[in-house]
Amino acid sequence: MQNPNKVLITGGTGLIGQELSKKLLQKGYEVAVLSRNKKKDADIKAYEWDPANNKIEKEAIETADYIIHLAGANLSDKRWTEKRKQVIVDSRVKTAELLFNKVTESKNSIKAFISASAINYYGTVTSDRIYSENDPPANDFLGETCRKWEQSANRFSEAGIRTIIVRTGVVLSDKGGALAKMKTPVKLGVGSPIGSGRQYMPWIHLEDICNIYIKAIEDGNMHGAYNAVAPENPSNKEFMIMLARAYRRPFWAPAVPAPVMKLLFGEMSSVLLEGSRVSPEKIITAGYEFRFPELENALADLTGKS
Repeated sequence: MQNPNKVLITGGTGLIGQELSKKLLQKGYEVAVLSRNKKKDADIKAYEWDPANNKIEKEAIETADYIIHLAGANLSDKRWTEKRKQVIVDSRVKTAELLFNKVTESKNSIKAFISASAINYYGTVTSDRIYSENDPPANDFLGETCRKWEQSANRFSEAGIRTIIVRTGVVLSDKGGALAKMKTPVKLGVGSPIGSGRQYMPWIHLEDICNIYIKAIEDGNMHGAYNAVAPENPSNKEFMIMLARAYRRPFWAPAVPAPVMKLLFGEMSSVLLEGSRVSPEKIITAGYEFRFPELENALADLTGKS
């Protein structure tokens, strides 16, 4: 059955945005994206926006039933200078504020606002704690970034609009992202853990994260924050061993020393060197069934080695 609802996506050209757009079209939704240029797939309407100058093409907001906010500067693109850190924050917070202001100005009443966030909300720390949505944000850079990001999204909730926040783990895909970077040394036979290797790596298959966004659209009972991570939270060493196994390559035991990572990446290295387990219990209780709950099956699917 065709669904006439229109979904407006920011960050539609990113890894999640592109796959989510395809899935929504397959389900009969109309899909539009906010872009800095109008060149886009024929099936997807592209509206211009210019966050730096607080501009969004008026029709984009007036015709939207749902808004999915995925836009945000990539954490790993550049070294974290103070200027870059401000870009990371502003690209998430100010864009959400712009969307809120334009929705408020419009006579259109959207049905839900769904915003990305990240498990970095809980901080870059390795501990025995398993974090849930009830835990407070960390006071490090990424924890503060996520807190501000979610605070700007929650303005929609305060205005009476159903609001869902998706705290995402490491997204695994055969189309790019983290897995593309990790598999290169593994395929060369020199895959190894990073730092202690004991830090946890909460992850999620691209198909599951897209399906969670679709559930957020379709399930009117969903509201608030949800952790989007698979039930199985391996350590970095366990992850790399399983990735090597998936490619049928040897596992190179000596770890990349933490000081080397800090020298190469500066403060950004904390994302790679630290990590705790995160619970997906809330999204499971909401009725979501993971297509890929276990890492072994997810890697088999993504590497074509099943």
